[in-house]
Amino acid sequence: MTKINENYLKLPGSYLFSEVNRRAAAYAQANPDKKLIKLGIGDVTLPLPAAVTAAMHAAVDEMATAQGFHGYGPEQGYDFLREAIAQHDYRARGVDIDPSEIFVSDGAKSDCGNIGDIFGLDNVVAVCDPVYPVYVDTNAMAGRAGEYSEASGMWSKLHYMPCTAENGFSPAIPDKKVDLIYLCFPNNPTGAVATRAQLEAWVEYANRNGSVILYDSAYEAFITQEDIPHSIFEIEGAKTCAIEFRSFSKTAGFTGTRCAYTVVPKALERGGASLNFLWNRRQCTKFNGVPYVVQRGAEAVYSPEGAAQVKENLAYYQNNAKVIFQGLQSAGLTVSGGINSPYIWCQTPDGMGSWEFYDLLLSRANVVTTPGAGFGPSGEGYIRLTAFGGAEATAEAVARIKAVL
Repeated sequence: MTKINENYLKLPGSYLFSEVNRRAAAYAQANPDKKLIKLGIGDVTLPLPAAVTAAMHAAVDEMATAQGFHGYGPEQGYDFLREAIAQHDYRARGVDIDPSEIFVSDGAKSDCGNIGDIFGLDNVVAVCDPVYPVYVDTNAMAGRAGEYSEASGMWSKLHYMPCTAENGFSPAIPDKKVDLIYLCFPNNPTGAVATRAQLEAWVEYANRNGSVILYDSAYEAFITQEDIPHSIFEIEGAKTCAIEFRSFSKTAGFTGTRCAYTVVPKALERGGASLNFLWNRRQCTKFNGVPYVVQRGAEAVYSPEGAAQVKENLAYYQNNAKVIFQGLQSAGLTVSGGINSPYIWCQTPDGMGSWEFYDLLLSRANVVTTPGAGFGPSGEGYIRLTAFGGAEATAEAVARIKAVL
């Protein structure tokens, strides 16, 4: 008989955001007269910047000609986009990243999950708690996480790093050796950021122990404080211990268009092997590349017009974050995030459970949020709200929540 990957059977319930959507959809179906406002899933609402769509239209026209047609593209991404990324996202900040170290993909979510393909199953994996579920679930699927405990909400083989109000939602350096370290700053879900000194400590630890930092900086464009690093590679020594993931999804509205990239430095080696080579080998085998039209659109993000339009869209969402933060705070709730991040991390009132508060806001305010418990044990007692809604809807959602409270 055919055998299945039994690690999938160990996964609890459904994927967090699927469950959030399922509950919201069930409520909407049962209450068709209610108007739901969704501040739960981190999906953007503004259209693609005009410079992006213009570039994509031009690329489509190219594809309609024999001279401009593009079939299979390079699995690593077209040179024009890799060079633009290296120039604008790294060299402009004083970081020397070669285009050959950049791998264009269809999403940071995909890369964060697939990166495990190049690592052995016996590595000790450290994750923040609360954490973006993809980091945990994909390691569980691979067999690195061990057994899941319903009682604790934790996996037996993972090293959890609590991120709580007491430590400023920033994980402590492990007191033991771990091999793979998932860090996400600005953080999803808490909205916390890491200072240069904190990242320096992580880089020192990783190099000293031969660990690899898997650094998710998908939300770096939302950083407003000048002294906060946008990339792990701004830290000396990071090229020998870190891989970085970035995305155009929240930065430029590519959630439905799909384009991101991962940086794997050539200086990064483990077990005598180049991780750049291994990731390239993996991509060439399992990935056919991002469509030419989409990559031309991503390239336009770096044009003067595109950069200005992206900045305008970011300001729109940043103002939404301010409205949510200030509104909930004025209602007496304890909130964090929202300053360098599109996410607001809100403590539930009166010791209420995360899902209980989610259900309360859904049924009484008709506002969809994301329960913090879905991000890990330390997320219990919190909800996450996103700033990616429309401005009017966001203001109305805050007013509804305040009325309920």
